Amino acid sequence: MRDRRAERREATRVEILEAAAALIREHGVAGLSLRDLGQKVGMRAQSLYSYFDSKDAIYDALFAEGAREFLRRSQDAGVSDDPRADLRRATHVFFDFCLEDPARYQLLIQRPIPGFEPAPESFAPSVESLELIRQRLVAAGADDDRHLDLLTGLITGLVDQQISNDPGGDRWYRLLDEALDMYFDHIDRIAKGRSR
Repeated sequence: MRDRRAERREATRVEILEAAAALIREHGVAGLSLRDLGQKVGMRAQSLYSYFDSKDAIYDALFAEGAREFLRRSQDAGVSDDPRADLRRATHVFFDFCLEDPARYQLLIQRPIPGFEPAPESFAPSVESLELIRQRLVAAGADDDRHLDLLTGLITGLVDQQISNDPGGDRWYRLLDEALDMYFDHIDRIAKGRSR
């Protein structure tokens, strides 16, 4: 038998999360107000606590949702017999994901909410996504943790520039492949230095 009550509860939770995501797109991640959220879904702010223990619990659910979606897209990027093409494709997937919803990017990557830490189970898909990038890097000849740090810094720096200085445009997005070419050249020079 169907548990209609549980279905209604879950539908309300989904509605609250969709409304919260819309509000943070409008007011910024740290600007989420429970009063505004309650009004948007047609309930008193206090009633939200029947569905989420706190505002941080709402952020946590949004974080988990975003992290799972990015993991799915990362896995869908696939693997071919060209590891560098795979890595290039994966970075484009990440860049597109970030530009699609800058507020979600801010929540997942920049951590703009003082004191907020996602729960371990909410953070787990992010760890898995990073491990996929690490595996692609190793396959592409970059096996040092510094290589991963450099890549993530390079890509998120371009994303930050794009979102901050040319929202809706492509000024920094156009530099992604050029930056990756420089990155691969750097990795190759390091590898040649090791082989001497």
